[in-house]
Amino acid sequence: MLQQQLQTMLALQDEINTLVNDRWREQNFAWYRAIWVESAELLDHYGWKWWKKQQPEMEQVKLELVDIWHFGLSLELQQGSPEAVAEKMQQQLSAEQPVAGDFRENLEAFTLNTLSSKQFDLVGFAQLLADCAMPFEDLYRRYVGKNVLNRFRQDHGYKEGTYEKLWAGREDNEHLAEIAESLDSAEENFSSQLYSALKQRYPGPQKDLA
Repeated sequence: MLQQQLQTMLALQDEINTLVNDRWREQNFAWYRAIWVESAELLDHYGWKWWKKQQPEMEQVKLELVDIWHFGLSLELQQGSPEAVAEKMQQQLSAEQPVAGDFRENLEAFTLNTLSSKQFDLVGFAQLLADCAMPFEDLYRRYVGKNVLNRFRQDHGYKEGTYEKLWAGREDNEHLAEIAESLDSAEENFSSQLYSALKQRYPGPQKDLA
């Protein structure tokens, strides 16, 4: 189950990267730098300022973790095919089950490892999930949803500026969340079901008839 979900996510990431740049593997983009920047944003949402009262914005924290996962998968895909990389990642994740600890310190360790190695610290990322009580299944559902929405936007004129993010008075990510809740993420074709449901709802650009 875990390996299949990893393979699905890696394949989806490969597709969206290729859609944006069909030679993305050859470009050697600084994915690690994107992870570093996202980690700083993540810490801001969690809270670190000792001079003011702060409560962790856990929904935003989880969204930032999903964004980091996108870049992490891209780094992992530099090592091989989705099938081969999924097997390696599954072995790493299954080696030990992390227990919740100090999120801020673990985030700093994860970021330091990312910067020093310029690779994705998968074990460190799993620790952050444990710190936030975010099961892998939740990461999978959120990642697939965000990936499908990104692909849907690209396919419907996002780059050209013709895509409409607001449908029937609600943003597209709200529609996505509602659709995702109605589907079974354990289904093998979860991503294609999401895409089809988005397509059915999307009205397309509204032309000025005046």
